[in-house]
Amino acid sequence: MTPHAPPPGTHAPRGDVQCDAVVLAGGAARRLGGADKPAVRVGGRPLLDRVLAACAEARTTVVVADPRPTARPVTWAREDPPGAGPVAALDAGLRHTAAEHVVVLSADLPFLDAGTVRRLRAALAASGAEGALLTDADGHDQPLVAVYRTGALRRELAALSAAHGTLTGLPLRRLTGALDLIRVPDPVASFDCDTWDDIASARARIREHGYVLDEWISAVKDELGIDLDVDTGVLLDLARDAAHGVARPAAPLTTFLVGYAAARADGGPEAVAEAARKAAALAQRWADEAAAAGPGTRPDAG
Repeated sequence: MTPHAPPPGTHAPRGDVQCDAVVLAGGAARRLGGADKPAVRVGGRPLLDRVLAACAEARTTVVVADPRPTARPVTWAREDPPGAGPVAALDAGLRHTAAEHVVVLSADLPFLDAGTVRRLRAALAASGAEGALLTDADGHDQPLVAVYRTGALRRELAALSAAHGTLTGLPLRRLTGALDLIRVPDPVASFDCDTWDDIASARARIREHGYVLDEWISAVKDELGIDLDVDTGVLLDLARDAAHGVARPAAPLTTFLVGYAAARADGGPEAVAEAARKAAALAQRWADEAAAAGPGTRPDAG
């Protein structure tokens, strides 16, 4: 079918469109030598937990795999028989969903984030299509990085089941090929880890200068069970001011105290911003006093 163009400037889904998520995490990972791919760590976090963080806004998240510990609560499902393939796995996951739209993801997407999921949801909600999926660096469709209209998936799954008598072993293109889809190019978020070389590339990329800080903050928040979204730039500026205006060890101690004060004020980005503002102003007053006193009187920053 002729693809629709995603609407320009679309950044958020309509608030009235509910969304569930289905994550397929039960594959055999043959190209990884049968390793437990969802448990492989990138940036200190299992691949599955990274994907679950990206779809955290879903009302219900279903993981199709054998149960395991995860950083976020999920509903578990399993295709029958296990290993029956992605179409059967998707059908098993959909049986636990009820929202109008469903995010469908594989469990091996190290660079997927919530912003990309929102972009897909917005593109679908603003169109008349039946699904919105990412395309990779070569322009290939990635049907397991997508948002679909749930009714359309159920319709085509029923048609396939009626035509073949089973969903076992059917390729995913037999399902998605019957849908009216829009494409959203994203060579980074669509990157999946099929081989150990892919895993090595992902681990190296998140340590690059442009990624490492956001990756670390996301990992810490997941590890500590914190969903708070704060302006890291404000905290970095505060740490710099404390280090330069007071002493270098003041930077981590000050940011810790800001977090503690924000928590005592019932948390939230506003509480963090206000505590950081006050601490930054104090650090500036220290720096001003040192400058007014003249050379040689500023506290040692070494």
